[in-house]
Amino acid sequence: MSLAMRFWTLVVNVLCIPMHVLKALGLYEGYKRVFPICQQRISVNYNKKMHEKKAELFRSLPEFIKPGGKLTILEIGCGTGANFEFYPPGCKVICTDPNPHFQKYLDKSMKQNDHLTYDQFVVASAEDMASVGDESVDAVVCTLVLCTVRDIPQTLREAHRILRRGGGFFFLEHVVADPSTWSYFFQHVFQPIWYYFGDGCEVTRETWKYLEDAGFSELKLRHVEAPLIFVIKPHIVGYAVK
Repeated sequence: MSLAMRFWTLVVNVLCIPMHVLKALGLYEGYKRVFPICQQRISVNYNKKMHEKKAELFRSLPEFIKPGGKLTILEIGCGTGANFEFYPPGCKVICTDPNPHFQKYLDKSMKQNDHLTYDQFVVASAEDMASVGDESVDAVVCTLVLCTVRDIPQTLREAHRILRRGGGFFFLEHVVADPSTWSYFFQHVFQPIWYYFGDGCEVTRETWKYLEDAGFSELKLRHVEAPLIFVIKPHIVGYAVK
């Protein structure tokens, strides 16, 4: 299957040459204005299908509230604010995303989720959130983000820096499938076109390995099969403690 996979990946790469050229010329950046529209629709459908998984994951957030304090959450790659409905009432949310064009949809989501308070929207990459102080939050949330960041280890180092001691890093990410499956085959074949459709998304990452090596004191991680299209069906879900 390896030889066939390489051949068909090459074929798809050839078909993507116009997209490669647009990216090389800097013209692909215009898609970032359109992507939030697509993401808004995708997020609604994703939340419907993954509602139970998300609710179960974020049910653990209150465990990280300091005695007598209020939970402060930093969300990396907040996008349209699809996670807000799952956060416990009264907590403070700091939002970060490298794409400023999400602001319109984020504002709408904030109004719909008035059980939360919102501190700021920081336009920053996950690898460099210098405007957020060291050990300043109780929890960092990262869902469907580690598939697009350029440097996963640096992103996790930033999350570790921002978390207070004993704070939690919550994640829900699609990952590469088992190599013995057809999903693995098609993930690699479709990756070139998926990259452009998903604004840099990579479906062939072994993200759990980076989490295991990130230096957290505790890691609760599960592999699950999401009720989604086979390309993004394999997921990991859980949280780590600093």
